[in-house]
Amino acid sequence: MSTAHSPDTLLLEPGKTMPNSRLPVVIYRAVLTATVDRDGDFQRLFDANGWRGIWRNGVYDYDHYHSNAHEVLGVERGSADLQLGGAGGRQVHIEAGDVVVLPAGTGHRRIDRSSDFVVIGAYPPGQEHYDLCRERSPEAELRISKLALPKSDPVMGINGPLLELWR
Repeated sequence: MSTAHSPDTLLLEPGKTMPNSRLPVVIYRAVLTATVDRDGDFQRLFDANGWRGIWRNGVYDYDHYHSNAHEVLGVERGSADLQLGGAGGRQVHIEAGDVVVLPAGTGHRRIDRSSDFVVIGAYPPGQEHYDLCRERSPEAELRISKLALPKSDPVMGINGPLLELWR
C-alpha cells in the first residue's frame, strides 16, 4: 500500500483506442485523512503545489484521455472504481483522500461510484485548457510526445516523488 512518500505506480501498455503513456500512473493513498469537512483541502493542496485549472465534479463513464495535459484527480468524497488504460487496462479502486496522477494519453473512465463521489481535478501550469480524446490518432500522439513534464508534484511540490518517477 502506498503512502504520500511512497506512491503506487502503474505502467499501462498502449491499447487499440487509448495511447496511454511511457510514464506511469502515480497513485497516492490516504493523502488527506478523514475529516468531517474535506471541502477545499485538495484545491488548496494542488494550488499550493502549482497545479491550476482546478475543477470539482466526477469522472466520465466513457474511455477518454487528454493529449495536451497531465491530470491530477483528488478524491474529496466517496469512492469509485476506475478503468485506467482503456479496454485492456487495469481497474483501480479509489476512495476519499486518494490522489491519482495521470500522464497525458492515459485512458480513464469511471466504472462504478458511491452516491457521494466527488473528485477535484487540476493540471500543470499552461495545460489548463485540456482536450478530450476518445480514440488514438497520430496528431494526438504527437501532442503527447511534445508535452512538457510538470515542474512540481501536485501532492508534495518540488521535492515530491512524481518528478523522479517521470524523469
